[in-house]
Amino acid sequence: MELSSPSYSFEQALVKMEAWCAYQDRCLFEVQNKLQSWKIEFSNQEKIIEKLILNRFLDEKRFVESFISGKVRIKRWGRIKIKHHLFQKRVEKKLIEQGLKNIDQEIYWENLLALATRKSSEIKPSEDPWKAKQKMMTYLASKGYEQDLIFEAVKEIRG
Repeated sequence: MELSSPSYSFEQALVKMEAWCAYQDRCLFEVQNKLQSWKIEFSNQEKIIEKLILNRFLDEKRFVESFISGKVRIKRWGRIKIKHHLFQKRVEKKLIEQGLKNIDQEIYWENLLALATRKSSEIKPSEDPWKAKQKMMTYLASKGYEQDLIFEAVKEIRG
């Protein structure tokens, strides 16, 4: 089986990659995947990545901060889910831990309470209280929140 030729020249790939990274923060893993999908030679991939880092188009620390900020503020994800998704993107554990420490605790707790309140309002008043709490806890766990915080939030909302 013959390898197909690259979709873009080195210069074209670099310009396109700079634009792609400027549009939204990217991690190294995403950039590598994109370059591979364009069938760029490995040696050229490395050169492109070097230039992206040198010119600050690619910055893992900034990516982690941006990713966490967006997931907490917009998607209202918990630490567990965020951590899992960053691991999938092959981000260094040290950067993930550092980023998670910087989450504003007040916003995090408010997000959890807001999600718990919304879920509670969706549950029928006639439903068995134990099942209602289970539904809330399962939902909050699926959003990536820690078990101890889930218990506190459910206790505060449902009593």
